[in-house]
Amino acid sequence: MAQEIERKFLVDTVKLAKLTGGKEIRQGFIPTSELTVVRVRISGDDAWLTIKGKNEGITRSEFEYVIPKLDAIDMLNELCLEPQVMKNRYCVEYCGYTWEIDVFLGDNKGLIVAEVELEHADDEITLPEWVTQEVTDDPKYYNVNLVRHPYKNWN
Repeated sequence: MAQEIERKFLVDTVKLAKLTGGKEIRQGFIPTSELTVVRVRISGDDAWLTIKGKNEGITRSEFEYVIPKLDAIDMLNELCLEPQVMKNRYCVEYCGYTWEIDVFLGDNKGLIVAEVELEHADDEITLPEWVTQEVTDDPKYYNVNLVRHPYKNWN
């Protein structure tokens, strides 16, 4: 079974070097049961359909498929909840891991989250100086929940 093992952190932008080479991402979520998340994502000329299972700690099932971009556009426009998640993603290499830094736009502007995918749930990582609080277990930072409760509405 395909699995995603990921940790998620907030970012101290004062300590973060200038980010370059980012990719704009548009993603939406197709309504499902509480046990799964179905995401449609477009970045550049590429598009994916991703099905994710329920989180078990930092691990969950993940199945991702490349789909035609025109199909993804139709899915985003016709099937996905609003507002959709817009962000710029930057990849930063640090101590043998690729950190994905998401700078959110639109209704989630102001939120910046760094994610790192691991091979095993017990992998030990060295944290960059620009990460702060770990939010892996806080559901409000899940992208699907940023649709339901955008950052602009947080107190």
